[in-house]
Amino acid sequence: MDAVTSFLKSVFSYRLKAISRYGTDFEKIQRRTLSYLLRNAMLTEWGKKYHYFSINDYSDFAKRVPINNYSSLRTYILRMMKGERGILWKGRVKYFATSSGTTSDKIKFIPVSRRGLYRCHLRGGRDVTATYLDAHRDSRIAKGYSLILSGNFNPRYTTQKAKVGDVSAIMASSVPPFFRKMLHFVPSVKESQIQNFYEKQETIASLISEKNLVSFSGTPDWNLMLVRKAMEIKKVTTAEELWPNMELFAHGGMSFLPYRPIFDKLFPSGRLHYIENYNASEGFFGIQNDLSDPSMLLMLDYDVFYEFIPMSEYGKENPKATPLWEVETDVDYAVIISTSSGILRYDIGDVIRFTRKAPYKFIIVGRTHQSINIWGEDLSVQQAEKALSDTCRETGAEVLEFTVAPLIFNEETLEGRHQWLIEFDKKPADLAQFADILQRNLIEDDHDYEHFSTVSGGVLHPLEVIEARKGLFYDWLESKGKLGGQHKVPRLSSSRKYIDELLAVN
Repeated sequence: MDAVTSFLKSVFSYRLKAISRYGTDFEKIQRRTLSYLLRNAMLTEWGKKYHYFSINDYSDFAKRVPINNYSSLRTYILRMMKGERGILWKGRVKYFATSSGTTSDKIKFIPVSRRGLYRCHLRGGRDVTATYLDAHRDSRIAKGYSLILSGNFNPRYTTQKAKVGDVSAIMASSVPPFFRKMLHFVPSVKESQIQNFYEKQETIASLISEKNLVSFSGTPDWNLMLVRKAMEIKKVTTAEELWPNMELFAHGGMSFLPYRPIFDKLFPSGRLHYIENYNASEGFFGIQNDLSDPSMLLMLDYDVFYEFIPMSEYGKENPKATPLWEVETDVDYAVIISTSSGILRYDIGDVIRFTRKAPYKFIIVGRTHQSINIWGEDLSVQQAEKALSDTCRETGAEVLEFTVAPLIFNEETLEGRHQWLIEFDKKPADLAQFADILQRNLIEDDHDYEHFSTVSGGVLHPLEVIEARKGLFYDWLESKGKLGGQHKVPRLSSSRKYIDELLAVN
């Protein structure tokens, strides 16, 4: 390890000591976090409504405060965006991260307080570096440049009282200058905020093609696009020819499964280390701190109080939430969080499964509602059903059953589309026109779908509709012995298992 990287490692030693206590002090840390959140939100409008001053322990908190989703907090958040103080968190919140909604809202606005930004989002980024350097004593990560990809602030929603945009843009603009300088972050904040998609791509690709890049982070699709653009500029056949000292890719935000073989081909020596992170607009929650173990360490001292609802309870009128110290391994849980940004007993829609306790490690097993998130589109069942309903209303068609799955038709570029297998009760007059209208409705209702589609320069091509024969879904369920009861064909799946079986007998 070179002197600069060694110094950087020593700077983060205090974090390694704190993380080492996750295995013994987990209950103490989480109870202390809850106490802090209650104390500092006591005089907010929300805290007064639920009498935070008289909550003495977790049991009181769970009984007093309801479990929320974006719809139940939306009115409060919109008031915060107008500059109102002391609504869900003390003081005024300046930043709001955009996230695709699963309700009628095209975009969700997630509050990010100054405390939440530094104690959660940015602390997560620093801890990725700290845990990586601790595990890789031969790292020379401070000797080269680190590519930190970020999205943009949204000028449509940003005002004098609220800065609104991707959480990555909020984080990139707030990284301490010392940390940015030590790891030689590229691009600059100014370059990161180029609004035109193609100009931004060309600028960053040209920049990194001239740098000794040693690490990069962000979503796999964005990074793959830029890596290939830089290779094209320099006319090389592998990314490793361009960046022989590349050692780390910290990824998150979507499934890495279809991308791993492609990156392995671009960096064929096998020296590139992959680290998965669990970060979202609502917070930073997990880090893969052991490359031999695909599960992630749950980060406990990020001002996030965790609760978990067993999926066997999820969806019931009054589901029982479980604090961290009472969870079990090999049980699927919906994740509920409370944070220092004013997110309160909030269902973030993810399902995890603990693989061990003390320290608590987990894997992400899906969403509380089925979804497809191969290209970053994060299409939910609610969004798919709404778009289909709107399309049927426009065309006069009627649908009995449907299922959707991704189809990657170019493994090199990862170009692909969604395939919709639909059994109609009343067929549309023109199936191609039906598909076009369905595509339009999805783009209008789903911010992420639009962002990653070819319309916005992405690789997600217009969808394909395949007509299913009459009785196909019934026959398939019957062949599986799953007729009746609660058995049904999955509406959405990131796997092609179901749709391929259906197509084989269509």
